[in-house]
Amino acid sequence: MTSSLITDPGHGQRDVRPVTKGLVAGLPVDGRAGTFDVTSPQDGSLIGAVAQSDMTDVDDAVRAARAAQPAWAGMPLIERVKILRRVHTLFAERAEPVAMMLVREIGKTLEEAREEVHEYAAPSWQKAGEEGLRHRGLSFPSTQEQTNNKRLVQSFRPLGVVGVITPYNFPTDIASIALAHIVAAGNTVVWKPSEYSAISCAMVGDILTDAGLPAGVINIVHGLGDVGAAVVEHDDVDGVFFTGSTATGKKIAAAAALRPHLLELGGDGPFIILPDADIDAAVDGAMNGCFYYAGQVCTSAERLLVHESVHDEFVAKLTARARALVIGDPADPATQMGPMRNEATKARVVDHVEDARAKGAHVEQFGRSDGLFHPATVLTGVTPKMRIAQEETFGPVAPVMTFSTTAEAIAIANSSKLGLIASLWTRDLASAWRVGEALQHGSVNINETSNYWDQLAPFGGTGQSGVGRELSQWFLQTFTESKLLVFDLGDSEVKYDRRAEGGW
Repeated sequence: MTSSLITDPGHGQRDVRPVTKGLVAGLPVDGRAGTFDVTSPQDGSLIGAVAQSDMTDVDDAVRAARAAQPAWAGMPLIERVKILRRVHTLFAERAEPVAMMLVREIGKTLEEAREEVHEYAAPSWQKAGEEGLRHRGLSFPSTQEQTNNKRLVQSFRPLGVVGVITPYNFPTDIASIALAHIVAAGNTVVWKPSEYSAISCAMVGDILTDAGLPAGVINIVHGLGDVGAAVVEHDDVDGVFFTGSTATGKKIAAAAALRPHLLELGGDGPFIILPDADIDAAVDGAMNGCFYYAGQVCTSAERLLVHESVHDEFVAKLTARARALVIGDPADPATQMGPMRNEATKARVVDHVEDARAKGAHVEQFGRSDGLFHPATVLTGVTPKMRIAQEETFGPVAPVMTFSTTAEAIAIANSSKLGLIASLWTRDLASAWRVGEALQHGSVNINETSNYWDQLAPFGGTGQSGVGRELSQWFLQTFTESKLLVFDLGDSEVKYDRRAEGGW
């Protein structure tokens, strides 16, 4: 990881804190705004300091990306792909240290951190290269004139410089899938990672450099929200990728008007259990949907809609499983749930639970509640008037609501302005098909947890859950522009009436 040590100017002595630097034009850079500290969500201990960028640093990064883009886009495609394959290889070799930093920096359990790096982040670079090889254009027949001289060919050109703003919950995964596909298409990038996962992301930057990614193709600026805003609002940034809150997404959409942008925002996570569902399987899915990474996932199960006939059985089994969760040190292999990442996220969860309690919900909690640890929580008697049924909670809570008819469940699920992903549990094919079609969500998982997604399938939400679709070819569609070349060969000896429709 590119770093230095902070020096005390008063005594000339070296501090033990490593300083993670930014990356501009292939070189490590200090931030003109000083540094900010990264602390452990487990115990608050200092992990390191990070160089904090300012607006001038953002200008430098955009300038470097702009300078590098023509040569990168002009490189033979197979050469770009070879570089991305090398990134994958090196990332896989260094996966374990990156995973260990995720454990320390964002509080993922060992299993969660290794899954992110080994299964998602590292392979994204090779997958993106292969998608680049298969991103093909089209040719069209002439339909406007009665001639055989016309040739119409659609191709795709890169946008240019793309701003990438990524969150803390999947810092190496979400960043990798975005960065890899964006540069596979011939773009260059200015990347602002979350301040809560800056060190993990800097380790990814080191991998990119060591794998031979040309200088300036991906530039990293660290900082808080003002740095992200500077990237998005920069006049020389041609497109934007963002994953994060709906509130911030709205601001980015306004700032990125008339520029391509892909926004993956919050989710409302309806998790619907019909009366014929396999309850044991549904409980397994709910445990993952509610408590994976302490619920800090945009695809979490935010509302458990359970048919009244199976409510008691489901709640009893879910509560027993939640009670048995091992909550503690994320570096301990036995731990199943670690801490939340920051005070603001935990405070929102506490507020939602207390609001539900005040409005009549029954609350059962299991495990630690000190510091950034929040206990696994099961709420029953949840009603639509409670905040937890209206807003994204983003924490380790299982809010259970009941319904009497399938139509009622659909109405509750669709009552939110968010529409990222839904989960539906039933043994009946017709019910699965009809309810799945009726849910106004970008994805509906049938008999599968809401936290399942496939890296080669389109992913994104409806309503206020986002704009566009990511992963695979859908990334390439967003971050390239269609270009039509029209040729008139003009060499045919046969003369046609060029009018498509005669008689006028």
